[in-house]
Amino acid sequence: MKLNGHDNITIVTQSPDLSPEAIDVVVTLPTFKRPDHLLKTLASLKAQVTSRSFAIIVMENEAEKREGATVAAPLFEAGEYRGLVIIAHNRGNCNAYNAGWLTALAIFPNFKSLVVIDDDEVADPHWLENLCKTRELYGVDFVGGPQIPMFAKPEHQVWASHPVFSPHYDTTGRVPIIYSSGNLLVGRNVLEAMPFPFLDLTFNFMGGGDSDFISRSVVKGFTIAWCAEAAVYETVPARRVEADWIRARALRNGVISSLIEKRKRSNEPFGKLKTILKSLALLAVSPVRAVIKTAQTGSLSIGVYQIYIGLGRVLAEFGYSNEQYRQPEKN
Repeated sequence: MKLNGHDNITIVTQSPDLSPEAIDVVVTLPTFKRPDHLLKTLASLKAQVTSRSFAIIVMENEAEKREGATVAAPLFEAGEYRGLVIIAHNRGNCNAYNAGWLTALAIFPNFKSLVVIDDDEVADPHWLENLCKTRELYGVDFVGGPQIPMFAKPEHQVWASHPVFSPHYDTTGRVPIIYSSGNLLVGRNVLEAMPFPFLDLTFNFMGGGDSDFISRSVVKGFTIAWCAEAAVYETVPARRVEADWIRARALRNGVISSLIEKRKRSNEPFGKLKTILKSLALLAVSPVRAVIKTAQTGSLSIGVYQIYIGLGRVLAEFGYSNEQYRQPEKN
């Protein structure tokens, strides 16, 4: 069944006991070619310690084989999980998120918070409750939490402090910005105020659509907190500690940083020029920053990361974009 008015979204199934009006929190879970880990993620949601009424939307983004939907649908039909399984037919990270968030608004009329977890993550049992409590405590519109890397090979755990993997904050409280939707709470009020598509398709295969969405929301006055106690544990395959993957991710992060800043400054006098000058300045000082970071951490990779960020920002001015999600088998 197609979602009303949206041919690119198919509802595969929903749980038999679903009462949409009673749902207070919607958990959206995008999946792409990870059926085995999807089951682990779902199991961690089933183990949540909370009295809040929540439903799950699984967004299958592989519209041909549908491996995730195939393993998840019978569990929802049997009532093991409450919610829906949908197909987001248009490929790409942003399309999957947009489909899930739009479905949440269409199906659940009274939810207050929408929460995001990815299909390579496992939630702490108190994850959902801590995200919601933090929103209530600080009266904010977004809450982010740490994605703790769990490396496939134990010897790779030394990479946990690398900026590609380490959380941006250490303590709970209000923060100016967060950068990822891999562990995120979004208020319904944000979704109702922001234009659709929520995540800009410019970032569909690059990543960063979440950072851009949050940045645009902050410009409109929405506020953010961080919850250090709302952890998810992200499975990191061995591929992601190889030098070429780290380099590609760092360059990509630089590109995303430049694109987002350019948008923020779009209405400023000489905004584009200011962004270019900042990018050039960051690249110019990056060798010094690299030496300092290498000395502080003893890691050449952490040091060189500073140079790649600056280089990525400058390359963005020439139209460079590293679409790491275009070839998921290499990601």
